[in-house]
Amino acid sequence: MGTKATVTKSGVKLGVVSGGRRSDAMAVKAAKSATVAQPVLLTEANSNAATPDVVAKDHFVERNGVKFAGTHLLIELWNAKNLGDLAITDQALRDCASEAGATLLHLHLHHFGPNAGLSGVAVLAESHISIHTWPERGYAALDVFMCGVCDPYKAVPVLRRAFEPGNVQLSEQKRGVIA
Repeated sequence: MGTKATVTKSGVKLGVVSGGRRSDAMAVKAAKSATVAQPVLLTEANSNAATPDVVAKDHFVERNGVKFAGTHLLIELWNAKNLGDLAITDQALRDCASEAGATLLHLHLHHFGPNAGLSGVAVLAESHISIHTWPERGYAALDVFMCGVCDPYKAVPVLRRAFEPGNVQLSEQKRGVIA
């Protein structure tokens, strides 16, 4: 497999790996047409530059004297409905992000066929929401990880409305604990 790389002004390499399901031409076309937010890289060389409008944000959270990157919820839905419905899942993930105060960057869902489950991810500026469903078992596994001021717990009522689970199991992990 070959790689076509471009070095940007900041020295970061961006590339398209050929192979896989897309042809080289399709991969290059997709890469050229994609709109990607470019990060601002602060280095010692430019950190003291006169750019008052560029501020490096620290999205870590401090609660009860503990500083950490964010809250990661593992959510399991049992005896749930609509687990193979792309439209309901799409709207549910969008609503989860909105209710939690997160910024949706990209949403991708993949359906495995008629009467089958789906997998997907909502990429957020503040992290992600992922879902994997097994309609034949009435089961869905979700990860909701958010940093900053977002509240991932606000996604739970949205999921209850969309999938009407008989039981919800939830566990929390603080990610990136500093102190």
